[in-house]
Amino acid sequence: MPKSPLLRLSTLALLISTGNAGAHELYADDDTHVNATLEAVFGIFHSQENYALSGRLDQGSSSWREGYIKYGLNFDQGLAGAGTAYGAANLISSGTWGDGDAAGFSDGSERTTKFEDAYLGWRSGKLFEVLGEDGVDLSFGRQNIVVGDGFLINGDALNIGKGLADGEFNRGGAYWLAARKAFDETAVLRLGGKEGWRSDLMWLKSNNRAQAKTEMYVGTLEHVSEAGTVGLTYIDSTDVDEQYASPAQLERDGMKTYSLRAQGHAGVPNLFLSGEYAKQDKPHTATEDAWYLEAGWTFADVPWTPNASYRYSRFSEGYDTLFYGFSRGFGTWFQGEVAGNYAGPFNSNSRIQNVTLKVAPLENLSVGAMYFNYDTIDRNLGNADGHEIDLYAEWHVNDNLTVMPLVGLYQPDKSAEQGGTQLGNNDRNLYSQVVFAMGF
Repeated sequence: MPKSPLLRLSTLALLISTGNAGAHELYADDDTHVNATLEAVFGIFHSQENYALSGRLDQGSSSWREGYIKYGLNFDQGLAGAGTAYGAANLISSGTWGDGDAAGFSDGSERTTKFEDAYLGWRSGKLFEVLGEDGVDLSFGRQNIVVGDGFLINGDALNIGKGLADGEFNRGGAYWLAARKAFDETAVLRLGGKEGWRSDLMWLKSNNRAQAKTEMYVGTLEHVSEAGTVGLTYIDSTDVDEQYASPAQLERDGMKTYSLRAQGHAGVPNLFLSGEYAKQDKPHTATEDAWYLEAGWTFADVPWTPNASYRYSRFSEGYDTLFYGFSRGFGTWFQGEVAGNYAGPFNSNSRIQNVTLKVAPLENLSVGAMYFNYDTIDRNLGNADGHEIDLYAEWHVNDNLTVMPLVGLYQPDKSAEQGGTQLGNNDRNLYSQVVFAMGF
């Protein structure tokens, strides 16, 4: 297993699932709604260089394709003034074709159809007015869970293929797209409305072998206002499956994580501020921590509405990234498409600087450029020094289709033979991908 697990949520998959997803109404009346849902995501990828993380690849290039289709039903049912029941059941069919990804986590032969979402819940409506509309929300089953900015938990989305341990960690393909995101078992109590004080109490259990089937208790306390959100998070990791755990993951049994986070515009509409500090108390090793600070500005009165941002993040030598994932665009929390997915440092033992520029030349088209600088803290544990530039576009062709091409240039300081991860050389890697996401 790689030292720090990787997990990836596709930008387009997130756009589909949160905004553009089609839902065909099967039945509706004043109290009942039943919908059929379908989303399909397909990507084409090429990397001029390979990486040593899996131990399976040799020097050279990789070309591969990934795809998945998610399909199923969701419903909500009013309960005569006693709140609303809701739920969903979805299957995912996924696969990887070609060489497999550039780190060798998949080999191109992965194909699987399995249940993704299978959960039931209840929202309180106006039963508890002091807590606001739907101030009590109780759910359980297989579902995707996100905490805050995704810095600690953003789904169980590590989709290793057959490239490690003779397929012991295989989840069925679509490594970059992260087709499967749901935690296998959950019980979630959400208290409070959309503004003011609110809290989450959760029990989460993964069945993902690449995450050592980690079990966690999670608590959050937040204050939400128009100017932004300030929140506390507590995670008590109580169990792992030792059969699949790496040495670092064994420390999750009894590890406690605390974090303080904030995000918003602080009353200045064109300003964006975000930051989080996380501390981990491990049962047998040193205390670890990670933090970031980010600031951005939108030039709202300038043609194409440019946005510029800068972020500095630091992750201590033995910091456990837990279940971090994609949250609000490229770079969060996969810092560089090559480094964040295949080469490292994977948000551990590193200091990372990021500058991002974005413009929107058309209402349905945005274009962005990102620069990342990677500085390893303890080079005795490996050298992930380097830098990366990624250029990308998001084109919303229509209500059902989004296309996102990306080109990246990744320059490591060291080859795998010199302590890095790029196999055979430390040449600049030209990386390309294009992803299509459809919702019907």
